Amino acid sequence: PQAKLIFTLSLLLGTTITISSNHWVMAWAGLEINTLAILPLISKSHHPRAIEAATKYFLTQATASALVLFSSMNNAWYTGQWDITQLTHPMSCLILTSALAMKLGLAPFHFWFPEVLQGSSLTTGLLLSTAMKFPPITLLYMTSHSLNPTILTYMAIISTALGGWMGLNQTQTRKILAFSSITHLGWMTIIVSYSPKLTLLNFYLYILMTTATFLALNTIKATKLSTLMTTWAKTPSLNAMLLLTLLSLAGLPPLTGFLPKWLIIQELTKQDMSLAATTISLLSLLGLFFYLRLAYCATITLPPHTTNHMKQ
Repeated sequence: PQAKLIFTLSLLLGTTITISSNHWVMAWAGLEINTLAILPLISKSHHPRAIEAATKYFLTQATASALVLFSSMNNAWYTGQWDITQLTHPMSCLILTSALAMKLGLAPFHFWFPEVLQGSSLTTGLLLSTAMKFPPITLLYMTSHSLNPTILTYMAIISTALGGWMGLNQTQTRKILAFSSITHLGWMTIIVSYSPKLTLLNFYLYILMTTATFLALNTIKATKLSTLMTTWAKTPSLNAMLLLTLLSLAGLPPLTGFLPKWLIIQELTKQDMSLAATTISLLSLLGLFFYLRLAYCATITLPPHTTNHMKQ
């Protein structure tokens, strides 16, 4: 318990340091504290998968932190500015974009995220999908005016596409949620140059919905689709809630998850980016398919007649 308390407090401390800092070195220190605090939580079960996940997580996060430090030093070298909002050197902006993409698990640096989530427990997975994304999103928000919008748009569209396509054939709930996270990050990144506040709104609502999903799955101990199919008999009300949360994550109109998507599409159209808006909307249909499959398994199949695929 003491160790767990220390790690949780370190997580809070690291996040607070990063989001309240103006100086690049402080932000970097916060990111490092965060990474080191989550590692024991991932590798807690001493299972080989967990150890592998912790190693992968450490390597990617260490690389990303080093790149953050390098881009800020490069910027300070050319401009003499250590302030986070004063990132003006183009090379530094490019390096920082790739570093934050690696930290967040944005495509094309997304490969570590599903693996790490698969290796950790559902509660640690929840922390990785929500709390650990908070500091990099804050940095993205603070530097959004100086990053290259074209690169961000391409990254966002690739993320949404990959998150959708790779989530289609998964049967592990944690991996499905990892790909769902990558898709949502795509939506946040595409709008960050034009309306950073929408990115934050999307992020907060994403945290809310993902937390609900993870906690529901944790209560019914469902790590596979086959387990999820047998839960309707045990916890019907929780499963009905899970159905609504999943559809909200998918962004279906009467539910909360539709609000950020609607506002983002509206803002993109105002910025004459109708093509990007159309592309990202169509790609989110892929995500809708696997959310529907999860929802179908959770609520519409009853134990004796469990099939792994949706009826045609």
